[in-house]
Amino acid sequence: MKRTWWKEAVIYQIYPRSFMDSNGDGIGDIKGITSRLDYLKYLGIDVIWLSPIYKSPNDDNGYDISDYQAIMDEFGTMEDFDEMLAEAHKRGLRVVMDLVVNHTSDEHKWFMESRKSKENEYRDYYIWREGKDAQTPPNNWGSCFSGSAWQYDEETAMYYLHLFSKKQPDLNWDNPKVRDEVFNMMTWWCDKGIDGFRMDVISMISKTEEMPDGKVTDFYGDYSPYCIHGPNIHKYLREMNERVLSKYDIMTVGETPGVTTELAKQYAGEDTNELNMVFQFEHVDNHGKYGKWDDKKWQLTKLKAILSRWQMDLYGKAWNSIFWDNHDQPRAVSRFGDDRPKYREASAKMLATCLHMMQGSPYIYQGEELGMTNYPFQSPDDFRDIESINAYKEWCLSGQVSHEDFWPCIIFRSRDNARTPVQWDESDHAGFTSGTPWIPVNPNYKEINAKAETKDPNSVFHYYKKLIALRKENPIMVYGKYEPLMEDSEELFVYTRTLDEQKLLVVTNFTDQDTAFTIPEEFTGASCLISNMENDYGKNNIIVKPYEAFVLIR
Repeated sequence: MKRTWWKEAVIYQIYPRSFMDSNGDGIGDIKGITSRLDYLKYLGIDVIWLSPIYKSPNDDNGYDISDYQAIMDEFGTMEDFDEMLAEAHKRGLRVVMDLVVNHTSDEHKWFMESRKSKENEYRDYYIWREGKDAQTPPNNWGSCFSGSAWQYDEETAMYYLHLFSKKQPDLNWDNPKVRDEVFNMMTWWCDKGIDGFRMDVISMISKTEEMPDGKVTDFYGDYSPYCIHGPNIHKYLREMNERVLSKYDIMTVGETPGVTTELAKQYAGEDTNELNMVFQFEHVDNHGKYGKWDDKKWQLTKLKAILSRWQMDLYGKAWNSIFWDNHDQPRAVSRFGDDRPKYREASAKMLATCLHMMQGSPYIYQGEELGMTNYPFQSPDDFRDIESINAYKEWCLSGQVSHEDFWPCIIFRSRDNARTPVQWDESDHAGFTSGTPWIPVNPNYKEINAKAETKDPNSVFHYYKKLIALRKENPIMVYGKYEPLMEDSEELFVYTRTLDEQKLLVVTNFTDQDTAFTIPEEFTGASCLISNMENDYGKNNIIVKPYEAFVLIR
C-alpha cells in the first residue's frame, strides 16, 4: 500500500458562516477563520476543508455559486483569503477548497446567458428539455430539496434540470467547453497555492442522454439511475486528473452519493488516476418512515456491518474518508452517542475512538471536538436550511402527515443542527459574534465551549487532541489491516488493526449499560494506548462501562 501525506492527515471541516465572525454582522467570515488558526494548530489537525466561500446569492448557503473566482461579500475579500491561506501555511496547515461543479447558481453569468435564447453560445452549458406538454415537465424526477427537478423558463418556453434547488441549474458536462471552464478555474486556484479539492456531489456530473420517468418514491420519480455514476463519469474524472490534479501535490476527495465499495475502487483506486479518496454516506443514510426524515438511531449490528465492509473491501485497493458528521448531518453525539449531560462527554469520546482507530482519512466537523449537540428546535420558524424548510412544507403543510408525527424526525435529522455557531466561550452568543447570529447559538454553550475545554485536560477537546497525536506516532492507525470481532453484539463495537508484528484491539460500548467482555488471550499484558475512563485492562474478564472506549496495543 502506498504511503502518502493525505492518508496520514486529519481533516477539519469549517462551515465558514458558523465558524467565527470578525466584524459583528452575525455571519462567520474569512478573517474569523484566520483569527482561530492557532486553535486548530493546537488541536493538531493537518488539513482545513472550507465549505464554499465563493460569490453566491446563498439560496443553499454557498453551494449555489455565481462566480468561482470571487469571494462571497459576507465572507470578505480575495485579499482576506490570501492572508488566511498564507497564515495557515505558516502554521503547517493545508487548505482544501469545496469544488461545486455539478451545478452553478442561476445568477452565474453562464446561466444568465444560457436562458436568453436557444441560440446563445452558453445554451448548452446547462441541460434544457422540452416539456411533455405545455404544463408537464420532461419527466417525473424530484429534486433533492423537494418539488420537481425541472423548472420551466418562460424566456424560451423550455425546462432546465436542477437536481437541487431551482436556483442551482445542473451543468452539462457533456459539453467540452464546460469542462474547459471548470479545469481552467481549478488550475487558477491550484496556482494560487491551495492544497486540494473536496468535490461536491461529483458522482452526479454525468447524466444519461435518455431521461425517462423514474420509479416514484414519496412524491416524485427517482433520478438516481440516470444521474449518479453516469456513463462518462470516470472519463471526465480521468480527464480532470490528467489536465489539472496530476500537476499538483494536492488532496482530492469526491463526495460520491450512491457509491458502493466496488465503485469506490474506480473513483479512488490506488492506480485509477481519478481521485485520492471518496466521501460516502452509507453509514449515515438510515432512511425511515418519511424518507431521510426519521428519529430512530441505527441498529448497531447494521452500522457495524456497513463500516466493516468499507474497511475490508477497500484495504490495499482504494482510500475512504471516515466521519460521523458534517454540514449535512446532525450532530454525531446526538445521533450515534448520547447527548444527555450524564453521558455526553463519554459517548463523544467513545465515538471519536471508534472512528479514529479505523482506516481512512478522519474528518472532524467544527464543534465535534467539543462534543457539540443537536439544537433544541421549537418551531419550523427556527430553520434556516432550504432542505428542512421545503421538507416541512412538503410533508406537513400539504397535510401528508401531522406536525406531531413529523416534528421529532425533522429536528433529529435537520442539517441546521450542524450549522449553529461554534461555541467558543461562555460570553454572549458563545463568543461567535458581537452582533446577532444568522442562526441561533445552542443554549448549552455555557457548559460546552472551547475556552473551558482547552483548559480541562479531561475534556472532549483534549481527547481528540490525543487521538490526533497518536495517529501521527502510530502508523498502524493509518495502515493497519482491519478485522471485526463480535459482529453480532448490539452493545459493543470491537475490532483489531494489524501492521507487521503490531496489533491493536479497539473496544467501544455504544450503550448506557454495563456490558461483560472477555479480552482475547493474545492481548493479555498488552498496554492501553488510550481510554475514556478508568478500568483494569490487565484482567481477562471486564465490565465495559456505559459508553466506555479503550484501545490495547501489543
